Amino acid sequence: MNDLAPGVLERLKHVVGLKGFIDRPDDMLPFTVEHRDKWQGVSPLVVRPGTVAEVQQVLAICNETRTPVVPQGGNTGLVGGSIPFGNGDEVILSLGRLKAVRAVDALNDTITVEAGCVLQDVQAAADDADRLFPMRIASEGTCQIGGNLSTNAGGTAVLRYGNMRDLVLGLEVVLPDGTLWEGLRGLRKDNTGYDLKHLFIGAEGTLGVITAAVLKLFPKPADRQVAFAALPDPRAAVELLGLAKAVSGGQVTGFEIMPRLGLDLSLQLLPDARDPMEGTHPWYVLMEFSSGEGDGALRAALERTLELGFGKELVLDAVVAESEAQTAALWALRESLSEAQKLGGGSIKHDVSVPVPLMPDFIAAADAALQDVVPGFRSVAFGHIGDGNVHYNPLQPEGGDKQAFLDRWEDVAHVVHDIVHSMGGSISAEHGLGRLKRDEIERYKSPVELQMMHRIKHTFDPNGIMNPGKLLNF
Repeated sequence: MNDLAPGVLERLKHVVGLKGFIDRPDDMLPFTVEHRDKWQGVSPLVVRPGTVAEVQQVLAICNETRTPVVPQGGNTGLVGGSIPFGNGDEVILSLGRLKAVRAVDALNDTITVEAGCVLQDVQAAADDADRLFPMRIASEGTCQIGGNLSTNAGGTAVLRYGNMRDLVLGLEVVLPDGTLWEGLRGLRKDNTGYDLKHLFIGAEGTLGVITAAVLKLFPKPADRQVAFAALPDPRAAVELLGLAKAVSGGQVTGFEIMPRLGLDLSLQLLPDARDPMEGTHPWYVLMEFSSGEGDGALRAALERTLELGFGKELVLDAVVAESEAQTAALWALRESLSEAQKLGGGSIKHDVSVPVPLMPDFIAAADAALQDVVPGFRSVAFGHIGDGNVHYNPLQPEGGDKQAFLDRWEDVAHVVHDIVHSMGGSISAEHGLGRLKRDEIERYKSPVELQMMHRIKHTFDPNGIMNPGKLLNF
């Protein structure tokens, strides 16, 4: 363990009281181990403040004593951004006790929540007000709003509503020295200088600690129509997306792609799941339309989209959900795929984006290039093709050695990321950089862009206490 300033842990414990800290190593495991067991860190203390004032005092003490701080929400991230390193000198700042819904303004279509609110609880609070908070991700039962904001989370409804950055109007943030920025504004127009909230969204806790947010709400859809369609290839998916947008007038809420292998894995994972179709096909898309009208027009738009798709030989077969239960069953096939990949052995994860029209070219190029690196690997490319984001996760060869495959992670990632970069894409579409891609990003961002990021970091956090070694090598 590196040296900590004398008495700093006792000072922090005094601020938060007996209910506000954890210092037994075994009890800290939910905070020091990443949920996929890829990273395990060491910390002398988990601090769990119960008020914003306590967050201020904790950061002020840590800044004064140069004590590194790792902010943490629900610890559901996938790039190691909320896990401490093994030095043993980083205090974990857990926001889980700050979980109040401070206000719901149905007329202004806003909800003000604290950072520790679980996403599912925010969705429920919006629903109680006859409104919709549209963020939908697999971890919504455990992830927290502060973490969603700090990673600029995406999800399955980005196509219609945008990612987390698009769903925020105002923030409350504690800066590294303990100063509180009270930016909880519910305004949709505020042209008075730099839009400071965007510095903290996607910053992965490296510039300050988000303690509350004003989020946008939307009218609840009165109608929701879902179809599962079989396709010959990803190019057909892109063309079908264009038809869906045109026919529906922009009412496409979700458009998710998966290969046959992905569907097979989901069917294995879910004991009561059934293949939606009798025959097997190379690719599938799950598409959802939603609107505020329940007059049958949306169903007609969905059926017209499929009709045109059949006519253009984009769609090979299709199933339209006839009930809420069928809708849930179709979505379960998509949402379980992240977990289902474990059934296939070792999986090397890539969360990438390219312009939507180039997605078929990317998948084809990556598949071809990786056969030279790992012969016999199995391609699983799935996810939000509607907004240009695919989770490209090569699986180990059938019967291969899992660890030997995972040992090629860096080699495989370089190949995939080089192709993404050549197409003007991003090596992190929605998961962030964290520890996983911190050094990798330096291969792709320009020196000017990296320099600007370092300058921002130094301006807000000159002592380098905020989540050091994450996002930036700082």
